[in-house]
Amino acid sequence: MGDPMRVRAAEKDGVVDVKVLMKHDMESGQRKDAAGKNIPAWFITTVTATVKDKTVFSAQFGPAVSKDPFLNFKFKGAAKGDKIVINWVDNKGDKRTDEAVIA
Repeated sequence: MGDPMRVRAAEKDGVVDVKVLMKHDMESGQRKDAAGKNIPAWFITTVTATVKDKTVFSAQFGPAVSKDPFLNFKFKGAAKGDKIVINWVDNKGDKRTDEAVIA
């Protein structure tokens, strides 16, 4: 399991603005170590965000996404005090889930 994500969510005029900073090394599989051997690919493959068991955001990542990805997305249909849950899964099967209360 990776380090905790930083999740911020704020509602204004019916629109929730979500910012997520994920801690992950995101290796592409194309870099080499000091000995000249390829560093194995290791990256987040899927990210989902849910509010009240409804998916409000879903994405598929690949090896081209940079280290410690940052997401910013907006959606309608939630209110202050609701909980948003962010999940990611990487290509090695590691998972991380974090949540925040919408302010």
